[in-house]
Amino acid sequence: MKSLKSRHTTDKIEAGCDEAGRGCLAGPVFASAVILPKSYKNKELRDSKKLSEEQRNRLAEVIKKDALYWAVAKCSPGEIDKYNILWASVRAMHKALKKLELQPELILVDGNKFLPYKDIPYICVIKGDDKYLSIAAASVLAKVTRDNYMIKLDKKYPSYQWISNKGYPTIAHRQGIMQNGLTPEHRKSFKQIPTDPQLKLFKDPRKSKR
Repeated sequence: MKSLKSRHTTDKIEAGCDEAGRGCLAGPVFASAVILPKSYKNKELRDSKKLSEEQRNRLAEVIKKDALYWAVAKCSPGEIDKYNILWASVRAMHKALKKLELQPELILVDGNKFLPYKDIPYICVIKGDDKYLSIAAASVLAKVTRDNYMIKLDKKYPSYQWISNKGYPTIAHRQGIMQNGLTPEHRKSFKQIPTDPQLKLFKDPRKSKR
């Protein structure tokens, strides 16, 4: 298992940024910004998608303890519908950066799109959450925070199985939409139900009772 880079520079205060929840049908998109110690090492830390839920939860606590500064922020489904998911994700990153008690001198962003934050230089890194520890740390914090948020929402809207799918477009989630309609937490600008011939995969529960 390869080790991720701890730094891009040797002298600047770097913050890694990443988001979680871009591909979901419901719920906010979350983003995190993390500033780690310059010589930080963690052989387990990597892209949150490559970690189990148990590993993510455990590493999230380690990151919160080890990081010099960290923050998590979100953009609501309404903001996602207004700005589109890409730019809502970037806005969530900006919100997280604003919450940091110390502003970085360089921002490392996962992906290939970003908007300038204040006058701080930034670098977009494709698959950065599997290259830099600070981005991986942000990936884990954003993912764990969002998952916990969706688990809580499941208690209010139990028909969509968010406790397991976290708002992603699973069959169970889409069956819930077909049977119960959309909630205020759904992203209205997203295609909630696929068109034929995919539609038959979801077996509308209302029709099956006829």
